[in-house]
Amino acid sequence: MTELDDFTRTYGHLLGYVEEATKEMYRRFDALFERGLPPGPDDDWREYGRWAQLKLSLGPEGGHDHDERVLQLIRSVAERDIPWTPGDARVLVYIAQSLVYRGHTRYEEIFRLPLAVTRRFGFQERRVILESIGAERWLLEHRLPVWEALAEQFDGLLIEPAENGPAGVVRNVIWECDDVARVLAEEYGARLAAPEVLPLLRHWNTARSSKPSGKWLKTAATLLTPEAAGLVREILVLVAAHREKTIDHVADNGYEWRETVFLHERTAVPVRGMVWTCELIDEPWVVSLLGDVALTCGTGIGGSGANCRSERLANAAVNVLARRGGLETVASLARVQVKVRKKTVLANVARTLDAVAAQAGLSREQLLDRTVPTFGLGPDGVREEKIGDCLVQLRADGPALRFVNPAGRSVKSAPQAIRKDPALAELKTTLKELKQTLPAERFRLEQALIEERLWRWQQVTEFFLDHPVTGLYARNLIWQILQGPAGLPVRTDTGWELTDPRGRRIQPNPDTPVQLWHPIREAAEDVRAWRDHLLEHGVRQPYKQAFREVYLLTPAEEQTRTYSNRFAGHVLRYGQAKALLNQRGWTDLSIGHWDYESGGQSEAVKDLSGWRARWGMHITGDPEADGWGTASFCASEQIRFHRDGQEAADRYDYAYREGVPLDEVPPLVLSEVLRDADLAVGVTSVGLDQQAAGGHEEYWHSYGFGELTETARTRRDALTRLLPRLRIADRAELTDRFLRVRGDLRTYRIHLGSGNILMEPNDAYLCVVPGNDRGAASVFLPFEEDGGMLSVILSKAFLLADDTAITDPSITRQLGA
Repeated sequence: MTELDDFTRTYGHLLGYVEEATKEMYRRFDALFERGLPPGPDDDWREYGRWAQLKLSLGPEGGHDHDERVLQLIRSVAERDIPWTPGDARVLVYIAQSLVYRGHTRYEEIFRLPLAVTRRFGFQERRVILESIGAERWLLEHRLPVWEALAEQFDGLLIEPAENGPAGVVRNVIWECDDVARVLAEEYGARLAAPEVLPLLRHWNTARSSKPSGKWLKTAATLLTPEAAGLVREILVLVAAHREKTIDHVADNGYEWRETVFLHERTAVPVRGMVWTCELIDEPWVVSLLGDVALTCGTGIGGSGANCRSERLANAAVNVLARRGGLETVASLARVQVKVRKKTVLANVARTLDAVAAQAGLSREQLLDRTVPTFGLGPDGVREEKIGDCLVQLRADGPALRFVNPAGRSVKSAPQAIRKDPALAELKTTLKELKQTLPAERFRLEQALIEERLWRWQQVTEFFLDHPVTGLYARNLIWQILQGPAGLPVRTDTGWELTDPRGRRIQPNPDTPVQLWHPIREAAEDVRAWRDHLLEHGVRQPYKQAFREVYLLTPAEEQTRTYSNRFAGHVLRYGQAKALLNQRGWTDLSIGHWDYESGGQSEAVKDLSGWRARWGMHITGDPEADGWGTASFCASEQIRFHRDGQEAADRYDYAYREGVPLDEVPPLVLSEVLRDADLAVGVTSVGLDQQAAGGHEEYWHSYGFGELTETARTRRDALTRLLPRLRIADRAELTDRFLRVRGDLRTYRIHLGSGNILMEPNDAYLCVVPGNDRGAASVFLPFEEDGGMLSVILSKAFLLADDTAITDPSITRQLGA
């Protein structure tokens, strides 16, 4: 057996897969070397260089004494002008690392060729080469003697000369591995490299632990200057506004791959140092900006999902808010709690809120009730500021800024004279914060409905109805005296009263227990009365309350006993379904063709009121079409319920896998979990597509035109009340599953679940892409929609009722077929 064969057997992982032709080439290089001959004129000198680096091996035990002929070979190759690629440099450095790992100790010779090749590239490419295989960090953390022996050479590779200016100075500290680092070097270089700031930048670059030590903060406090504090604010604003970027890569061998980058670790480390430094800065902007950073970094790619763009930065920002403490941090933390779905970050936020609440002698929910910012708005939700000769209004409804010029006319945009006024900039910042707070309050009120929170009436009036932000939503919700009457809030001279659909009023005592009304506790006739009342009086609720779907236990579920199949067997768009479920508080769903262990199966998990729901999913679709990555489609399975704490006690027991009998699950918990599942199906099912996805034709037809789910039945109930009010009332009627619309050319049936359309008399399918119809847009809806299907159906109905006016050729061709 030849020397090369022995080496390949021992170090085959260094070469990876090697074609027979390459092996034969290496054997020939071996033979030439033994005869003292160089490679031939047609040989590839890059391959010859790789072979030469491999010849440095002294065997699996390593050693120090190399054949002088091999060392001379390495030197001659290192000095030769060869068209090396960055990929070659990575391979050579990797082989050198492996030789050191195997006990080879003649470091300068082992790294001679890899460093000589790397030196041929520019500073940025050198850093990418060494970073891609973690060479610098590996040497510093695991092979310090190697680093000490070669430190001068590595410095020469990585440290840019003074003539590269301030940008080079900054790059020497943080490198340039992403767009944020590039901006810091090119746009902030002069300020960051200034003598009074540079030592702090270097200190920020040491923020590698999960939390700052007292010593770290003490050093930062010594180095912090007003100029540096200003830079912290500007750079963290940049980070909060930053979004991920997709980068396409092509390897030397032609292999292509795509990478999504938010912040490289080398950038995240100094940014974390800046976040930590906020603990030392006592300025009004700090708390809100830390909330922005936590929100951006804590949400997933694209702004949703159960993962984080940067978990370390999200937690760093939350931790600084925790150490600051006080009621001023609550609003920022509440925003994070609404949007972020990563469990570790949410647990961190919850601990922080609990600590602040404990200091105030309150529960976390009570704390949030009391700390919603008002933004200076008056009781009517409006704040007015005189800026120059212009009156500027900040309005919660919208929300928006409105401008009244000196002539008293409302104008859409800020007059030129005040556009650069600092007061206007401050109002714009406040508007941004208001826009973030409104959805957080809507979410919080819906959670209060689902969790059946109780308040005293005096607390409801003070923290909800009278609040200029939360009141925008709370005043359109139905409140109920515990086990008593319910009503919409109405302000009177003597305070707030509750008014029911029959006009009866009651003013609860300040200590009366009150909760948000839920239809699952009410008789059907009372629910119908509230729905009619909302439409008649034009009350638009922030979420479905009166029109909320209710899911009661069915005979089929009584038969299956421990699981619900009500929403099993649906084919969903996986990414869309995961994002929607994440927004509704579900976590843990993660499936892909790469997941061999679980066979492409997973569960979405939701905790609610002491219960845990699990909804199974599995991959369906072509792995080749998905590139053997994240699934495009998933199929829904059973939903099971468990009591909190049951998992830790008997996770692998059969009883646990089976779940709790459904008749033991509180009706409201069961209903809300199934409502989420119905919503996910109703928004992400492939049955909603204009055309059937390949392989799912049978499901597409059964869902697109089949029986209605509870959400679709509620949609039908809303249409029953809306149709008589519409200008197309004489052309539209409801059947069991369809809205039937009579046009001049054809009669159409719009399915109330999918929005798909059939044309009479032969049930030909009509493909209409949803658009913006003015008639539909003007229709009052008594709730903010989840998914918007009611609006889609109305838009199609208005379009088809006037089918002779349709000019879109993609539709007219189908009508004439």
